[in-house]
Amino acid sequence: MLGGGKVAARAKSPSPPPAPTTIPITSWAPADRSVPEIIGSLQEDYYNLCMEKSRKINSFVWHLLQEVDEEIEKGLEGITLNIPGNSRLMPVERITGEDFWILSRILKKNPYINGLDVRYNLMSDVGAYYAARLLQKQHKLIYLNLMFNDIGPEGGELIAKALHKNTTLKYLRMTGNKIENKGGMFFAAMLQINSSLEKLDLGDCDLGMQSVIAFATVLTQNQTIKGINLNRPILYGEQEESTVHLGHMLKENHCLVALHMCKHNMKNCGIKQLCDALYLNRSLRYLDVSCNKITRDGMVCLADVLKSNTTLEVIDLSFNRIEDVGAKYLSEILASHNRSLKALSVVNNNIKGEGLVALSQSMKTNPILSNVYIWGNKFDEATCVAYSDLIQTGRLKPDNTDVEPFVVDGHVYLAEVSNGLKKHYYWRPTYGEACSQSSNAGSILVPVGPDL
Repeated sequence: MLGGGKVAARAKSPSPPPAPTTIPITSWAPADRSVPEIIGSLQEDYYNLCMEKSRKINSFVWHLLQEVDEEIEKGLEGITLNIPGNSRLMPVERITGEDFWILSRILKKNPYINGLDVRYNLMSDVGAYYAARLLQKQHKLIYLNLMFNDIGPEGGELIAKALHKNTTLKYLRMTGNKIENKGGMFFAAMLQINSSLEKLDLGDCDLGMQSVIAFATVLTQNQTIKGINLNRPILYGEQEESTVHLGHMLKENHCLVALHMCKHNMKNCGIKQLCDALYLNRSLRYLDVSCNKITRDGMVCLADVLKSNTTLEVIDLSFNRIEDVGAKYLSEILASHNRSLKALSVVNNNIKGEGLVALSQSMKTNPILSNVYIWGNKFDEATCVAYSDLIQTGRLKPDNTDVEPFVVDGHVYLAEVSNGLKKHYYWRPTYGEACSQSSNAGSILVPVGPDL
């Protein structure tokens, strides 16, 4: 939550509602615990509207609105209302589309809230309809997270069309909603009109080839989108058309900062298409090509690009198969030429000791490379000693890698730690911050709005 100026004096609150025993509260609080006294307008409006529409009060929402009201009373502005359906800190009653209708009614004119996170709930297309109406009427909202809410193509269409006239929303996350090719086409059409959205996440949305091509075409002209996530489209065939079109887009686009292409069935020909574009592109700083089928031959192209490209700062190659030879190609360039790359992930790439040691050696001559992630490869004793030395000498900080050395019977081993480029992309931790520097380093090194 961000602090702002002092809130203007608030009108005197109406009389408090009836005693808590008359409120149909669910089981969030213990049975012997009374409902907290209403201290702010959001909670009061929520109660009154639920009574008026004969809706059962969701006690999880009730509790969170109380916290927001307390923040407003302190004079804070720019508040994000978080109602995650996957919270593990307390029992949760997930909100439905009808519940979101009540929420949208009380939020549409609230000047203090500019972010709304309702991930992992049960909104469906009904909730998408009210989310679209909220985008049309709430002119303070800049961040909306709707990930995994059972929203389909029709709901995607409603939200995309609402953004034709919305000029305030900057960050939208639709991850995991099966809007499919039809919904994707509406979002692509929206980007031809909307000039305020800066980050759009459509990962795991079952996009088709047609919509991926449409996004690539639109982004050759759109100059406001800084980050886009097109992870895991549903592609058929082996022609790698998505990389051809997105590669062409990178040649023309001079605004995009982060591109996520996880699970595109990309092979060496596909990474070559992207590398050909990166010779000309001077804006992209974060390239995610994890979970593909790139091998050591693809690293020849990438290593050659890194000789001259001075803008790429984060590359995610996790879950490919570059092996020792590919790791050595990268190591040689990082040691001798490239001085812009800050983070590299080669997690689960079938790399053995020779390649891993070569990467560690490149860090001794490259002062810029600060984050390296290597877990899931084949460690030998030389690897364990090499990375233990980097950590003990301070060249590699413990928060900037996903391994930690320990000694047993005089031998050094490496254990896994929960650090990475995007550890909390799908889930939130039980404790601590969800967007900490160590666990979500990619979005910290290359910030594009809130960590979506």
